[in-house]
Amino acid sequence: MDVQLKRGLLDVCVLAAIKSEDSYGYKIIKDMKPYIELSESTLYTILKRLENAGMLTVRSAEHDGRLRKYYHITKKGARRLEEFKDEWKEVVSIYQFVMKENHHE
Repeated sequence: MDVQLKRGLLDVCVLAAIKSEDSYGYKIIKDMKPYIELSESTLYTILKRLENAGMLTVRSAEHDGRLRKYYHITKKGARRLEEFKDEWKEVVSIYQFVMKENHHE
């Protein structure tokens, strides 16, 4: 798969994982696991990129005596998810065109 395409897909997957509630790294990986395997190092790279892009914010809170980072989707991140849904319709159309059998040979 094209690296840029995969990066964009992973970004929106992470945004989708935190859209309904704030979450933390391990839980994000666990929530995504039925759909996609994601390593911790890949996830934290994505989280940092999304934070730098203003699509999520991060806060630290104590949990069981340790600090845990919680990620929260911003309005910009939520807009990106909605844009993705619209873009995906076009991707599906392209896929259907590429996969259709040519009966005019």
